[in-house]
Amino acid sequence: MIKTVHNRGFRFLATPTVQVVAPTSPDPNVENNEKNVVGRPDQNYTVDMRRLDSVDDGRKFFRDRPTIAVLPFEKLGHDVRLEVLSKAVSYELILELSRLRWLYVIARDSSFRFDPANYDFNEVRQSLNADYVLTGAMEILGNKSVVDLELFSTLDGRVIWMDRRRGTLDDLMTLRGTIAAQVVSALEVWLQTEEVSRTASMATEQLDAWSAYHRGLNYMYRFNKQDNARATALFQQAIKADVSFARAYAGLSFTHYQNAFLNYVPDLLVERKNARQAAEKGFEIDPLDPFVNLSIGRASLMWGDFVNAQSWLERSRSLSPNYALAKFNIGLLKLLFGDSHACEENVRSALLLSPLDPLKYGMLCTLGIAYLVRGEYKEASLYCTQGASEPNAHIHIHAVAAAACHLAGNQKAAARWAAKVNKVKPENYRQQLFQKYPFYDKPMYKILHAAFEDLSI
Repeated sequence: MIKTVHNRGFRFLATPTVQVVAPTSPDPNVENNEKNVVGRPDQNYTVDMRRLDSVDDGRKFFRDRPTIAVLPFEKLGHDVRLEVLSKAVSYELILELSRLRWLYVIARDSSFRFDPANYDFNEVRQSLNADYVLTGAMEILGNKSVVDLELFSTLDGRVIWMDRRRGTLDDLMTLRGTIAAQVVSALEVWLQTEEVSRTASMATEQLDAWSAYHRGLNYMYRFNKQDNARATALFQQAIKADVSFARAYAGLSFTHYQNAFLNYVPDLLVERKNARQAAEKGFEIDPLDPFVNLSIGRASLMWGDFVNAQSWLERSRSLSPNYALAKFNIGLLKLLFGDSHACEENVRSALLLSPLDPLKYGMLCTLGIAYLVRGEYKEASLYCTQGASEPNAHIHIHAVAAAACHLAGNQKAAARWAAKVNKVKPENYRQQLFQKYPFYDKPMYKILHAAFEDLSI
């Protein structure tokens, strides 16, 4: 059928036949059919352009993740540096957002067609199929820059999040990278919260895979037995609806991890195995998802395999350098090894990137333990108390806060936190706690053990 001709290419040897297909009558419901014909007029290929342009809430394609467009930033003032800086920040935001595996990002060649000072959100939605738009304005005052940011929904034009970032112009590369990193981490919290609220009125059985996953995250981060069970069911529902949904497996791994870490179920060994298996299944589907890689690292940590855990956590961070949860877990691992300074560096970075993180209580408490390792008990008690006072802080956080306050000499606060722990603790709680936090630093272990003994924890 095909012959290769040296230095020329390919030659088709078969004799072609021509088949004439009679055109059908034009669709009376489609205006200007003649203009919508692709190819020759006698070919029967018509395209309903109105259907292609339709991007309303009834759009037909499968929405497996939200879509965001980053518009160019409005330039306030006439400083010539604004032209470079405004584009640089927008480009950096697109680059960093594109690392997020759960988000579609419109290419800049499309999103930059809009005038940042004069655009209509309906037009953005219809032209780009974008669910959300991130835009803002920039101003230079001397050697300082001011960046105003705005995230809004194209569904109704409602502002979801606004912020203002300031910096110096001494190093433009560092400035644009810092702004992008902090904004991306903030959007991870706000966008996922918005995704949950969009389906809040829907019955559970009506949720698609994406919506079930996000509702599961909402329950998962409440850190109690009942809501963790709800989250497990929702992740399983998401997997049933889409067996190739890697992040749903990562979420399922997290709930099994939580069952074992907080003793929600009697058979902790089964939960540890389930956490590992779910994470590995997610990795089979998408080996480049940071959340999936982090889940394997966390599961390895639960088995006491610190070397393997560190490898997976570092891989998660390399896939998404500004992933606050990866930095936090790396900091926790460094703490267990006794490296309080490396712990502090990673945890402070995580807090800077995600100041509203649902795991903020754990970040603050881990930072407090780093001060405990160095014998700085007053600072330790401050951070541990802040962590224990955060929403969703669990029994282990309360126990560490009690010990830190006791060591700092604040016996009243120590007694209050200890009472919360002793009210709900299971048998052999102290032994279980040190299984969750297997400190390699033996002096630290002895100090905490003595504090728990004094507080009858």
